[in-house]
Amino acid sequence: MSVKQMFDLSGKVALITGGTKGLGLQMAEAFGELGAKVFISARNAAEIEAVVAELKSQGVEAAGIACDLGKLDSNPVKTLVDACEAAFGTVDVLVNNAGTTWGQPAEEHSYTGWQKVMTLNVDVCFLVAQEVARRFMIPRKSGKIINIASIAGFKGNRANSGIFTSAYNTSKAAAINLTRALAGEWGRYNINVNAICPGYFPTKLAQGLDGVSEMIKEGTPLGRIGGDEDIKGAAVFFATEMSRHVTGQAMAVDGGNSVV
Repeated sequence: MSVKQMFDLSGKVALITGGTKGLGLQMAEAFGELGAKVFISARNAAEIEAVVAELKSQGVEAAGIACDLGKLDSNPVKTLVDACEAAFGTVDVLVNNAGTTWGQPAEEHSYTGWQKVMTLNVDVCFLVAQEVARRFMIPRKSGKIINIASIAGFKGNRANSGIFTSAYNTSKAAAINLTRALAGEWGRYNINVNAICPGYFPTKLAQGLDGVSEMIKEGTPLGRIGGDEDIKGAAVFFATEMSRHVTGQAMAVDGGNSVV
């Protein structure tokens, strides 16, 4: 198999949660460019419609559904996977990208906020992976699962940073070890499970960090924050045959911020 063939996603189906903006949109565009059929989810129906239309204008076969994955009582995971199966028949690549955060000092942290973060960042990550693996990847004995964690999952926050995200940091650490646990169990089915750990990207999720973005940039070896294309390379690597012998790994995409 040539390198070009190993990067080819023609005919593959990629399901991306939280796929209408930021990192999710970057990955949808990257997979579509390499020939994948792309199915996205988000809470806002108008955003789904607009992004699907834009992807189609780029020649990408795309579809999506509006659903709130954080409201588990309504069984949104099954709704999501059913819709993807109805549109494209299967899932070859799953990206668990939907996530949320909550900014509050630990001693004052709302338990409601804690539960919200854990539900979407950990519970939903597991439940979508479980449903997709059980329905498609295990019977087929192949698949790629990419969990979007964060470098926040490697560490805490300095007292003078102005960042108070104890629930978010904890949830992303859980997502990293969930990745390892699933990789260990599902390797026998030829399912690769890996995590991408972004640093600071100016996305909607990171809006509360706008005031400290310069401090983050100054503390990053490459002297920059994440841009509009910087998640694509890691995502493509983990989604394609280029990573066929890589599983259970957590790759930081952060300009080196996590190493200093």
